[in-house]
Amino acid sequence: MNESIISFIYSNMDKLLAVLFIILLFFIPITLKKTFVDEKAVKEAEEPCTVFITVEGEEQPIPLEEYVLGVVAGEMPVSFHEEALKAQAIAARTYALQTTDHGKKPIAATVAAQVYKTKAERKKRWGKEYKRNERKLRKIVEATNGQTIVYGEEMITAMFFSTSNGKTETAQNYSGNSIPYLQSVESPDEEIVEATVERQIELPIQKWNEALNINWNAEHFKSLKLVRNQTGRVQKVISTNFEMSGREMREALGLASTDFDIAYDVTNKIVIISTKGYGHGVGMSQYGAEAFAQKGWNAENILTYYYSGTKIKKFQLNESECLKTSSLANNSN
Repeated sequence: MNESIISFIYSNMDKLLAVLFIILLFFIPITLKKTFVDEKAVKEAEEPCTVFITVEGEEQPIPLEEYVLGVVAGEMPVSFHEEALKAQAIAARTYALQTTDHGKKPIAATVAAQVYKTKAERKKRWGKEYKRNERKLRKIVEATNGQTIVYGEEMITAMFFSTSNGKTETAQNYSGNSIPYLQSVESPDEEIVEATVERQIELPIQKWNEALNINWNAEHFKSLKLVRNQTGRVQKVISTNFEMSGREMREALGLASTDFDIAYDVTNKIVIISTKGYGHGVGMSQYGAEAFAQKGWNAENILTYYYSGTKIKKFQLNESECLKTSSLANNSN
């Protein structure tokens, strides 16, 4: 190499290095950006597609996993053990997919189906604890992403309720239809995690008669019989020229459960009704799930116990059957 060129290079080394550095700064971001875009495209291509859930009263359909978060927030106390919350998330996802036919039909946001709380409602309910609670539930939902409950290979109707009377109810007793995975199981220690298992209401005889569309007096209460089933709940109410199912009476009077006793205060003409448990009693008891979680049970143990003969299976639709959506975003801020 010519000595003059070598001398020039040595004398201008700092300037040449600076130019090289500038060139590298220009090309490296382009390379990194291309790599990032490629990796993102691969990741999105590998992600299972997601259905959208149409919730009655909401303007826009909601991505399944975001919907599940809103249901867990609406259906179970955020203070519950994470395994109980995971069980609720899986049950809620299963119920939504089965009820809406994988997102094709709308679903109510109330106890008529399962309670759904929007982001705005969660913020209002939790106040200063919103960010912390949102992060907790988002972590729970992400940990169960896509998991559903199946019997054989079919998704179940994942019924659940608040509190039992010590046992769950059978589908046969509740609806007259025998469903193999909705059988009665013991649900102990719920009173430890739920202070209000037993309740009592008082109705003036006029209100009682209006609610049931009858005209009772003290004599009817003397002949009153409550026919109970094997779970301790009232299957049938019988009196003179009167017969009604326990479920019908619960709904007519707005009772907490179908495990009830009835007494009549003749002096004050008041009907006194005592109940045990809260809800229809079929499927998973939410406070029962919490009691089991506190004993060390995981979500799968809880679910396969309450839903007899079931297993947990990852849900995934074919590309042609669903819409793509981004993964669950962290919008807890």
